Amino acid sequence: MFTITDREFAQLASYIHSNSGIYLKPEKKMLVLGRLHQVLLQLGLDNFTDYYEYLVSDQSGAAMGTLINKITTNHTFFMREANHFHYFKNHVLPYLKQTVASRDLRIWSAGCSTGEEPYCLAMLMDEYFGISKKEWDTKLLATDISDKVLSLASQGIYEKGTIGNLPKHWRSTYFTKLDEDRVQIAEGIRREIIFRRFNLMSLRFPFRRKFHVIFCRNVMIYFDNRTKAELIQRFYDWLEPGGYLFIGHSETIDKSQSRFHYVMPAVFRKN
Repeated sequence: MFTITDREFAQLASYIHSNSGIYLKPEKKMLVLGRLHQVLLQLGLDNFTDYYEYLVSDQSGAAMGTLINKITTNHTFFMREANHFHYFKNHVLPYLKQTVASRDLRIWSAGCSTGEEPYCLAMLMDEYFGISKKEWDTKLLATDISDKVLSLASQGIYEKGTIGNLPKHWRSTYFTKLDEDRVQIAEGIRREIIFRRFNLMSLRFPFRRKFHVIFCRNVMIYFDNRTKAELIQRFYDWLEPGGYLFIGHSETIDKSQSRFHYVMPAVFRKN
């Protein structure tokens, strides 16, 4: 049976924070132990000191990827926090349709997990633009730090029960039945999403142009206040004037430290 000392936990937590921005409080020590003990067994390691040495010596990034997959909770579902999607369709898209002369929409789902969020956005845009959609570039960027969830997201395969709360015409138009238990996002919608691995803690955001909309919901709950403030400033810098930022309802933005304008709960706008 493995144990993890306070020193080992602090060392591992510091490494995770430095490389991913995820902040693990001391009370998460047993959670970390529970989620990583199988990893140590598979690696043939006896303790967390040796595991830390294994992490820092790995140059491929695979060890860090496995670590992030184990300690993060990728819980999401279609139309999560549905009022955001309604606001996006009823207010944001009409604004963008009127103001984006290039007809090149740049929308980023940051921390996309298993893909439900970007697929919902793609379906909303398909429905909103209708036959005029071919005149617009509506491809979305969807990123996550976890290779595991990106692989699942790119396949677009979900349990049939997970789409029960979606509109009936969405279920018939945007999903294909694979078998009695599974459905897959229609190919036309899958082609609308560009899935990429990206660490939000990267010192450089490798984008060529700024975004009109950024969704980063229920990601910053893992970060400490300083990391959140720095990331929010980056989002502000990478939004076009008038652009929107959507965050999770359990997350907040300190108005005294941000230039974002409050629109509605968990929705902010760049002036």
